[in-house]
Amino acid sequence: MNNQTIILGIETSCDETSVAVVKNGREILSNVVSSQIESHKRFGGVVPEIASRHHVEQITFIVEEAMKKAEVTFDDIDGIAVTEGPGLVGALLVGVNAAKAIAFAQNKPLIGVHHIAGHIYANHIVKELEFPLLTLVVSGGHTELIYMDEHASFHVIGETRDDAVGEAYDKVARTLGLPYPGGPHIDRLAHEGEASIDFPRAWLEEGSYDFSFSGLKSSVINKLHNAKQRNEDLPVENIAASFQESVIDVLVTKTMKAAEEKGVKHLLLAGGVAANKGLRERLTEACEEKGIHVTIPPLSLCTDNAAMIAAAGTILYEQGVRSDDRLNGQPGKQL
Repeated sequence: MNNQTIILGIETSCDETSVAVVKNGREILSNVVSSQIESHKRFGGVVPEIASRHHVEQITFIVEEAMKKAEVTFDDIDGIAVTEGPGLVGALLVGVNAAKAIAFAQNKPLIGVHHIAGHIYANHIVKELEFPLLTLVVSGGHTELIYMDEHASFHVIGETRDDAVGEAYDKVARTLGLPYPGGPHIDRLAHEGEASIDFPRAWLEEGSYDFSFSGLKSSVINKLHNAKQRNEDLPVENIAASFQESVIDVLVTKTMKAAEEKGVKHLLLAGGVAANKGLRERLTEACEEKGIHVTIPPLSLCTDNAAMIAAAGTILYEQGVRSDDRLNGQPGKQL
């Protein structure tokens, strides 16, 4: 396997234990993901202690399965890439220590990868990145606009000032009595209902690319509580459609404005909420109107997975970036 870069990726930042083998940053040889959703569902959210224990139980098996599916040995692997943050500290430590142990035992380079860089590079697997580009990152913990003029050069030009969009989805879903995670349920209901309720949109001050969803979330919750006190029957699908309309309107409008101002020709969507059908459709339409290439990963690469970490890790490996045995889990790591 000469003249090829083969990277083993490890991702354990939250509630997915994932290991992948990726060739040349774009060809997935294996991408094994073990989800913990069923374990956390009854609590209405991720319980950090339970997540960490699951990672400890799963990580060795998942590494073995990923290597077996990829039909490679450690002799074929050029480096070990692992999510170092942000994320749940206990969960991150499992992946980081597994990666350090493999790198030490097999005498392989170790590469710490930022979790959001991974989400961005999930798009690189789908299509070669064209610079300059803009990425809209939407997940349970992040809502950011990131400008890139070259590989591994990240400039955050907008971010949420309060709730991340995925967090707002989950909280509204919980108020509606929908199961965790709430995003897919709201997205499905939104396509069945009408956006008949005018919920607020936080545009913030002129020229700002920041986001704010706490006011919208509070408005939806208050509307539901008031309706309940008056014995009014509000169709849940109309609530979902109206909430989603407000979210997508702000996300797409700000993203397109930033793309125009920055003169980008390539727009990426990244993160768990990138799986949202309504957002995917609206962003694609807006980009077609403006003549901007848009790349959206398949659903399997939107949620947390190790292929995206290996893809980002490949770029860093080729740039000569290396981590040493001081690599640690960094729950609040900035991009």
